[in-house]
Amino acid sequence: NALELKVPPLLLVILFGGAMWAVSRLLPAGDFAIPGKLWFSAAILAVGGCIALMGVLEFRSAGTTVDPRTPHQSESLVVGGVYRFTRNPMYLGFFLMLVAWGFFLGSVFAALLLPLFVVYMNRFQILPEERHMRELFGEAYDRYVSEVRRWL
Repeated sequence: NALELKVPPLLLVILFGGAMWAVSRLLPAGDFAIPGKLWFSAAILAVGGCIALMGVLEFRSAGTTVDPRTPHQSESLVVGGVYRFTRNPMYLGFFLMLVAWGFFLGSVFAALLLPLFVVYMNRFQILPEERHMRELFGEAYDRYVSEVRRWL
């Protein structure tokens, strides 16, 4: 497929963040108020950033590629650290950052874009990555998949 492994996930986060902002401005009827939304949003943003960073650091310490567009260049199967809890901590972290943005915007309609991010990531990023990991690491990858969930 033309979109598989083509759009860098960080760019996708920026695009979704922009779309969420635009939707929140175009459809103000969906606005909601959350007491302490700045602190709440900042906390979720920090958690998401930490999870994503832990994923990057695990890849770096394993000496494998962090470029999500080139999973075929993976040097090793990373299953330690944060990868014991989620197979995609970087994407989970990005998702949480978008959740934080959605709370900050205070828009139901902006939040409705969040499932689309997950669907896009699953279809055009994660599934192709998983195919490459299965080709590269075979049974070890299948065992990992059976033990650790894709997102959480």
